[in-house]
Amino acid sequence: MKFRILFAAAVIGAAGFAPAIAADEPQVVRQEMMKKVGGATGDMAKMVKGEADFDAAVTLAALTTISEVAGTIGGFFPEGSDTGFETEAAPAIWTDRAGFDEKLAALKADADAAVAAAPADLDGLKAVFGPLTKNCGSCHETYRLKKS
Repeated sequence: MKFRILFAAAVIGAAGFAPAIAADEPQVVRQEMMKKVGGATGDMAKMVKGEADFDAAVTLAALTTISEVAGTIGGFFPEGSDTGFETEAAPAIWTDRAGFDEKLAALKADADAAVAAAPADLDGLKAVFGPLTKNCGSCHETYRLKKS
C-alpha cells in the first residue's frame, strides 16, 4: 500500500513539474511571445479592417507589446533551440544570425516609432500598421518554417 501511495505521489509530482520545466524552454517562451504579438496585431487589424472601432488605448498597448517583444525575443533563440517543442524557427536564424538580428532591430525601431507617434485616430494607426506588418512578414519569409 505504501508503495502505491509513493508511486502515485511521484507520478502526480512529475506530471505537475514537467510543465514548469517546459515553460522555461526558449522554444516555449518565444512561442508565447509570438502569441502576444499575434494578439496585438490582431487587435489592430480589426480596427484597420473596420471590424472594431478605433481605440487609442488598445492601439498603444498593442504597439507597446510589439516593441517589448521585439526588444527581448532575440535572446530566446540560443544555439541548440532549433528543434523541439514544435518550434517553427527556421535554421536560417542560426546560419544567418546577423540578418535575423537586423530584422528584429528593424521591427523594434518601427514599433518604438509607432509608440512615440501614439496614433490618436484610425489614419494614424494605418500609417504605422503597414510598416510593422511588413516587418513581421519579411522576417517570417526567411526565419520561420512554413506550416504544412
